[in-house]
Amino acid sequence: MDAGEMTRYICETFDGVNLLEANGDSFFVYDPDRDLPAERQLPFATIVTGDHYDNASALGRPGAWRLNIGLTRSAYDALFPRRADPGTDVDHTAPDVLLPHPVYASQHWVCVVNPDAATGEAVRRLLAGAYDFAARKHAKHRARHRGSAAPR
Repeated sequence: MDAGEMTRYICETFDGVNLLEANGDSFFVYDPDRDLPAERQLPFATIVTGDHYDNASALGRPGAWRLNIGLTRSAYDALFPRRADPGTDVDHTAPDVLLPHPVYASQHWVCVVNPDAATGEAVRRLLAGAYDFAARKHAKHRARHRGSAAPR
């Protein structure tokens, strides 16, 4: 699967996803009404195609791209039990290996360079969990703000 196919998979599989793009990279935001203010447009997954933000995965190589997925703390801890400095002893250039994110592991993000057969099932499951979490956060925020706008 290439980055374009992964983008299509995410956009076609999960309702309410707003795809934002910049510098050849893709940011997947749960925003079913397409009305979130910029400061609330936080992605649940991203695809990066170059070393714009970090160079840990050497994405300047031909065909290299990285899928990043934001998880809940419990989902992240199930994959990578807490350790002092997550991700420092792994090769972030290795393809098709699920790893702690090289920069955002402490915020419960994982990554895969060129996901394929070895990580395909896990990637689909983790994307579904990240999407569900984003949808729950969105619904809670809407309910909280809808309730605060009611007349007293």
